[in-house]
Amino acid sequence: MDKGAVFRKLHEAPGAFIIPNPWDIGTSKLLASFGFEALATTSAGYAFSRGRPDGDVGFEEMIHHCRDLAHATGLPVSADLEKGKGDSPESSGETVFAAEAAGLAGCSLEDHTGEPDRPIYDFSHAVERVTAAAEAARALKGDFVLTARSENFLWNRPDLDDTIKRLQAFEKAGADVLYAPGISDIEMIRTLCSSVTKPVNVLAVPGFSVAVLAEAGAKRISLGSKLTAYAFGMMERASREMLGQGTFEFARDGIAYAKLQAMFGRES
Repeated sequence: MDKGAVFRKLHEAPGAFIIPNPWDIGTSKLLASFGFEALATTSAGYAFSRGRPDGDVGFEEMIHHCRDLAHATGLPVSADLEKGKGDSPESSGETVFAAEAAGLAGCSLEDHTGEPDRPIYDFSHAVERVTAAAEAARALKGDFVLTARSENFLWNRPDLDDTIKRLQAFEKAGADVLYAPGISDIEMIRTLCSSVTKPVNVLAVPGFSVAVLAEAGAKRISLGSKLTAYAFGMMERASREMLGQGTFEFARDGIAYAKLQAMFGRES
């Protein structure tokens, strides 16, 4: 099965779809069992699960993690590979080749540099990186869905015009999906989606349903680190209950041990 082709068809089908973000093999299998049709990794979620901050995981470790998730289920998996192997356009192409070799159906590349004093690549350099990644994707034997991300809104550059300019250039450079995380205003999302012709990934926004985001033009709705943060939040709530009240009522909301044992037993 060409998982890349399956993944692409999801972007061509009517309506929007949710692509949740597991952070390990167990959560990948769990989400697959619920009926989701594709999964995406989360760089922040994985880093947090290892007790490290987002951005602290090197490329080789991250691609090994992605390989684990790509083979954990039969679903197509797209990887959050941050800026990839390096800063150069050549490294962007190498990133795509490494992603495909890991069994991924797609990956995303950011225009975030990782440098606090210069967080976003210059426009022309960002476009060159996407161009090289798209050329690499087209050179693969199987299908591969490349997502190009503009990170302005995550790094204190809430410039919608520049974000749209970048996404339009990424589209022309050959990206299959466009993504500008950090935008929570529905009218901004609507404007962005109407400014490009390729599918747009939108980060889930509390208060807006799938129907609302789809009406605004979103094709794919991801969760980023939100599921990881939610799981950590439930740990915090349970800990406060135990330490503050001396009770264990939180345990009533957990998935039954027998259910998890049976599910993971079938998958092993």
